[in-house]
Amino acid sequence: MPTDENDDFPELNPELADRLASLDDEAAAQRANALRAGLDDYELEDDDLDLLAGGEGDDSGPIYLPALPVLAIVGRPNVGKSALVNRILGRREAVVQDTPGVTRDRVNYKAEWNDRRFTIVDTGGWEPDAKGINASVAAQAEVAVDLADAVLFVVDANVGATATDEHVVKMLRASKKPVLLAANKVDDARQEPEAASLWSLGLGEPWPVSALHGRGVADLLDKVLTVLPDVSAVAKEEIGGPRRVAILGRPNVGKSSLLNKAAGEERVVVNELAGTTRDPVDEQIELGGEVWRFVDTAGIRRRVHLQQGADFYATLRTSAALEKAEVAIVMIDVTEPISEQDVRIIELVLESGRALVLGFNKWDLLDDERRRYLEREIEQDLAHVAWAPRVNLSAKTGRHLEKLVPALKLALESWDRRIPTGKFNALLAEIAAEHPHPVRGGKQPRILFGTQASTRPPTFVLFTSGFLDPQYRRFIQRRLRELYSFEGTPIYVNVRVREKRRR
Repeated sequence: MPTDENDDFPELNPELADRLASLDDEAAAQRANALRAGLDDYELEDDDLDLLAGGEGDDSGPIYLPALPVLAIVGRPNVGKSALVNRILGRREAVVQDTPGVTRDRVNYKAEWNDRRFTIVDTGGWEPDAKGINASVAAQAEVAVDLADAVLFVVDANVGATATDEHVVKMLRASKKPVLLAANKVDDARQEPEAASLWSLGLGEPWPVSALHGRGVADLLDKVLTVLPDVSAVAKEEIGGPRRVAILGRPNVGKSSLLNKAAGEERVVVNELAGTTRDPVDEQIELGGEVWRFVDTAGIRRRVHLQQGADFYATLRTSAALEKAEVAIVMIDVTEPISEQDVRIIELVLESGRALVLGFNKWDLLDDERRRYLEREIEQDLAHVAWAPRVNLSAKTGRHLEKLVPALKLALESWDRRIPTGKFNALLAEIAAEHPHPVRGGKQPRILFGTQASTRPPTFVLFTSGFLDPQYRRFIQRRLRELYSFEGTPIYVNVRVREKRRR
């Protein structure tokens, strides 16, 4: 991406800044109205008129909602838990692959059945005496049971009850939560007798279902609603308006460690194995006296089109999680050189229009020599996002974690910022007087009128008599940053070329 640092325009004149700062709001508004009236002499399209007639909008505060009841879905690996989640949701949300161990964290989804909303928690496969990463996965499944109002225990009807299933039953009985037994992979009526054998588990009637074909799932959900309370007895009260923060980065840069440290608990599985996280995991967190919704995402690998199976779908889920977020923390491992992949992830955030904070992780492992190289890499590779707040931290130890909140708030304030139309047009007039657009093809384009079309991210529209060079648009962006900061957010300047009406 080209940057405006190389464009041949001088820095902001301090006298100009003072003049614009002291500009009378009423006088600026009157001037803007006069310029707006002048646009009536030009051929305007319907969307131009809609834009010019639009208001400045209003941002509502947090909305408090009752906590939805929680249904945890558990079982041993590869019995079809995530496939059943997708069938209940009616869409391919959870990552599914025909190999055991794809799901690792406990992942929350909002579901609805017969006009009742509830939360589904998909979990990794539970196994007794698991070692390594599988032990962490099993621990997350046990936590999901503790934090649920009811449990749906999924068993493979074709295999029948196994020793692992019996261990799961012991764990569920100890939890004293209502448990429903789903006998999955009963694809037709001929297989229903196989489901009957699961009475031996002592959990009551097994419900024969086929997550693959949807057979029996409606009856199962009807039963689920009879055991779920109207309001959760274990979940926290939901807040409809916490700011959503996506944590992005290459595999193994410390995204999950950051979420765990911010949450104050082992919320997600952390392992030295790159690519541990596959589903986006979100958690409501209180940090710096405010409530945030952090979303841990799968690491974005170098070549998405060469990935296969779970890793490919995990990357797609990461992109979807970014679209739902408001601000992204891009984690960068300072012990390694800034890579092309780091830059590409930052570009992904810019393309999505989200606010941006750069988290330089593993700062406690940095020596003086590496620090010198790092500063040089930042100047060379990250010059186009010099406006993004930087936080030097250690996700593992929690060092400087408190500095994340001011950086996030600063980025979001900029993301939400709106410049009055009068002030914006006064700035455009000063820019045109100080540095007029170069003549192109014997004509000099003029800026007729400007307005901020939207926030989140700040987007400005210029009505002009001719096309503006990209470097001149970047010059206007730089002036906006110099006057109004916009620290932590991309800003966009769009141009609409309009011709005069024929008399």
